[in-house]
Amino acid sequence: MERIRRGCIAPDMDAKWDVFVEGNVAYLHRSWTGFGIFEATFATAKSGWRVSAAVVEREPSRYRRSTDRLERVILELVISSVLLGEPAAELRAEMVTPMRRPSASPREGGS
Repeated sequence: MERIRRGCIAPDMDAKWDVFVEGNVAYLHRSWTGFGIFEATFATAKSGWRVSAAVVEREPSRYRRSTDRLERVILELVISSVLLGEPAAELRAEMVTPMRRPSASPREGGS
């Protein structure tokens, strides 16, 4: 948790996340826009700390939201790889698995 509390500032234009922590809440912002995308609240658990609640930006002009499952993976991936420096191979594998909702067919809601 100490490493998470240190947060991070994107070192260059290729890095996508700035993270800061207040209390037990991590705020994850896109480095290019400064928009807050995730808030992750941490709580103690038997094995250390865990995310007990999370919030994802819903305003489409700031963030194009995906499925809850994909948003969970993105949040965990940023925490694991960006903040903790872990390879997070399993999370990266989940990113390539088809997770997005299928787009609506022309028959749905069309005129």
